[in-house]
Amino acid sequence: MLRKVFLILIVASIFVSSSLQARVIHKERSLYRNIMVTQESGQRCLMFTIRRSAKSRQSCVDLRNPKRLVFRYAQVSMTSFALQAKPEKILIIGLGGGTLPMTYADLLPEADITSVEIDPAVTKVAEEFFDFKRSERNRVAEIDARVFVKRALRKQQKYDLIVLDAFNGDYIPEHLMTAEFLQEVKDLMDNDGVLVANTFSSSKLYSHESATYQSVFGEFYNFKIPLGNRVIIASMNKLPGYKTLIEQAQKLELPLQDLDVSLMDNISLIKPNPDWNPKARILTDQFAPANLLQGKK
Repeated sequence: MLRKVFLILIVASIFVSSSLQARVIHKERSLYRNIMVTQESGQRCLMFTIRRSAKSRQSCVDLRNPKRLVFRYAQVSMTSFALQAKPEKILIIGLGGGTLPMTYADLLPEADITSVEIDPAVTKVAEEFFDFKRSERNRVAEIDARVFVKRALRKQQKYDLIVLDAFNGDYIPEHLMTAEFLQEVKDLMDNDGVLVANTFSSSKLYSHESATYQSVFGEFYNFKIPLGNRVIIASMNKLPGYKTLIEQAQKLELPLQDLDVSLMDNISLIKPNPDWNPKARILTDQFAPANLLQGKK
């Protein structure tokens, strides 16, 4: 009798375990990565694997409330509105599932948005599985971001808001993390332009990356998010003090409610003082071991 009960429990545990696993609804291998789309508990997610067996979630959408920003870093990115309330020209490096460009397009229907994505397969998956829609005001440039930025500089393009979102824990495009690249990005920013960068905080890369951003942008807001992400927000203008930032954030609480975003909660994540090694070497085109540093705790 006991043996029979034991077997029933094993079978039941196997059934429960498999039912909790995300359902894979699409899988393909592109020139740059393995791409997978999964669905679980009302969320559809885009995942990449490049070098390791571990899968890295790039975008998730809440199928019951598609406007809601699922990832904490995406919610924190919206804090840029407290510095630049109505950006007219937006540049996003890294498309993923298209969550950020679609959010900006919804909030700012008159804005001109360009996303840069090196992998055409990612654009296709974003359109087919994440309801990403291209338009005259919401374009995708399928090209390496460094090349795009250099060409934009030659055309004397300027942007009010630039978002760097091309990094994941599996592989970091090192040429997009150097002081030279960040200076090129800064040169694309309008006089009151704002930069948002989704980066890392849980490895030896943190100090080097922080020193690099500081060398180019000077002071920046450093949002430390639990589980390893951090968001950097820098501005061409002097950063407002906390009192002004909170006043601006309070005005935006209601408009951003549908996104499940609270700028007041976001501001509580800011680290008021530099917490990195001040002697860390700046990342440059000649010294850019970002992937090696990211692997060291």
